[in-house]
Amino acid sequence: RHRHRYEVNPAYVELLTQAGLVVSGVTPGMQGRGTGLVEAIELADHPFFLALQSHPEFKSRPMRPSPPFAAFVAAALEHKRAHRVLAAGEAADAPEA
Repeated sequence: RHRHRYEVNPAYVELLTQAGLVVSGVTPGMQGRGTGLVEAIELADHPFFLALQSHPEFKSRPMRPSPPFAAFVAAALEHKRAHRVLAAGEAADAPEA
């Protein structure tokens, strides 16, 4: 069931996708509405951008995180690793005093 106070206006979905937004999840077509409602969006050119209408935290457990949380942690670790590699490279290139 859909009990959200906010939703993406279907009239803007095409314009938003042309601007780079990826609609990665929709509800099944709802009676009288035609296409489904947007439930998940992503930005393809962003290291990690995911917006959900659902609540994945309700199914997360300490040793069994929901896929969105696991993906977020993996992206954060990769970002940190890349930052360390970049910082180490800059330190190696710095002139000695």
